[in-house]
Order: sequence, then C-alpha cells, then structure tokens
Amino acid sequence: MSTQANSPVFADLHLLTVLAQTRSFTQAARRLGVSKASVSMRIGELERAAGVPLVRRTTRSVGLTEAGQQLVDDTHASFTHIAQSFNNARDLAGQPRGLVRVTAPVALGRQHIAPTLAAFVQRYPEIRLELDLSDRLVNLALEGFDLAIRHAHAPPETHVAWVLCETRSVLVASADYLRRKGVPKHPNELLQHDCLLYLRDTPGQRWSFVRNSPRSPDERVIVTVHGPLRANNSEVLREAVRGGLGIGLLPDFTAVTDFRKGDWLPVLPDWQPEGFFGDRLYAIRPWAAQVPRAVQCFVDHLREAFAQGFPSTPDAPQALT
Repeated sequence: MSTQANSPVFADLHLLTVLAQTRSFTQAARRLGVSKASVSMRIGELERAAGVPLVRRTTRSVGLTEAGQQLVDDTHASFTHIAQSFNNARDLAGQPRGLVRVTAPVALGRQHIAPTLAAFVQRYPEIRLELDLSDRLVNLALEGFDLAIRHAHAPPETHVAWVLCETRSVLVASADYLRRKGVPKHPNELLQHDCLLYLRDTPGQRWSFVRNSPRSPDERVIVTVHGPLRANNSEVLREAVRGGLGIGLLPDFTAVTDFRKGDWLPVLPDWQPEGFFGDRLYAIRPWAAQVPRAVQCFVDHLREAFAQGFPSTPDAPQALT
C-alpha cells in the first residue's frame, strides 16, 4: 500500500489516540475541531481498514477493544513526538502561538490563576488557553495536558518542573467554634474536636505537626483525626470552617484572604502542620527534550504572578486562648 493510501489511516489513528484519552466522541471532536459525526464516521472507516472492532461503544461510555488499545499503545509515543516536532518548527515563526492545556486545583485556579489570565492573553494574543480546574491528580500525557499546577513536596522525576512559590498548610477554625468547643493547646487534643477532612483514598486521616519553638524544634506529633465532613475541594472546607462546623487544615492559598477578614482564627499557632498539601507550588509537564514557547511563556507568567507567594498567617488575628 502506498504512502498516499496510508495517509487517511494515519490521521484516523491519531483520532483514535485522542478518543482513548477523552473516552468521549464529543470531547474528541471538540479537541480536534471537527464534528462528532465526523469522528464516528472516521473511526468506522479505521475499523473497516483494520478488519477488527477498535472501539467498544455503550450508552454511557466509550472504551477500546483489545485491538484498539494495542494500536493506541503502539502509536501514542510516535504521535507525541510528531506533535513536539511540529511545535518546535512553529516556534521558529517568532510570535508564541498555539494551544496550552492546563490543569490546576479548583481553589487556586479560581482565586489566583483566573485573575491573571486577561493580562496573559493581552500580552500573547496568539496563544490559546484551556484551564481545567480539578482537585484530582490527572495523567498529563494520557489526558493531553501541557501543564499541571500542583502543590507538592517534590515533582515526579519523569516530569519537567518549575517552582512557582513556597506554600504551606494552615490550621484554622471560626471564633464561634472555638468558643463552643474550646481551644486545643496540643495536637493530641484534636481527638476531641470536629475536624474537617480533605477527601483522600484512606478511610482515616492523619495530621502531622512539628512544634514552632527553638526549645524543641524536632518535636513531632501525628494525630488521627475525625469529623463530620470530608470533601475533595478546599473551598468547600473553607466555607465549612467559616460556618463553625469544625477545625480545618487548608492550603494557604485558600485560607489567606479570609484571614484578613477575621472570620476565622489560627489554631495551634505554636505548631506547624506538615506533610499534607506539600510545601511548594509547581508547574509540571511530562518530560520532553524541548518545551514549546507557548508553554514556557505561560510558566514564566505564573512565576511572575506568584513571585511573592501567599501572605503567611502570622498577620492574622490572634488565636483565642
């Protein structure tokens, strides 16, 4: 078969890899800028050319057959390399351009990334952004993202990472809650309190603290906490804290604005929570020999936007005693 005859098959193989990532004809069509009917028709043509079913369709989802998954596994790296090569060639044109797909935590995206986007788009009119806000950890390569913005202790070694700023976890409660339930003086006393928990896979949750005191700098305490609410979004937990539902452990980028309003207070100010949300904010992308200029421009934009980090909690109102 000639190269010319193979060309439609090559294009449809790329479509199959996108369908494998999105698990949706609608989303695949949207990403490629074609109609849903066109995606369905081209997949059908690819199946006829292959001589076997490649896609398993149900009323609720789209999956791949064994043959379809094998094709995707065998060709995914090649298409990734082709896309990278094309981006490198396009970067030589001068003006940064292209689509940058970014995933970020909901609270961080809403409160701190979104307010910076207008300035970025005005500065780089040829760059298009897709910002997906989700607190789940996505597979960047599999789902087609260029960047993930995440707080972590260290980025994966298989990825390229840029430090955006330092970040920390803060323990807070409303003044109303502390008046009703009392003020804990030691982390172990959290066992008698209602704690608001970030949703993780484990049924129980442990909070770790280190004492902020030069007299005992290495003193650490780990407490298994419980409470009436678990959520996978820090803004939900923030509102629960504001409503007096319990004590919450939050990332500073969610908590800091409301500290200034005085509607909640730091808890256990002599102890620093550690090891939960991570101590740095990173921009992370799958490893590649070169970074597209559009992606680098957005990383530089975020590094500038977050250069000062987030205000720390010592300026907050004094905790109740």
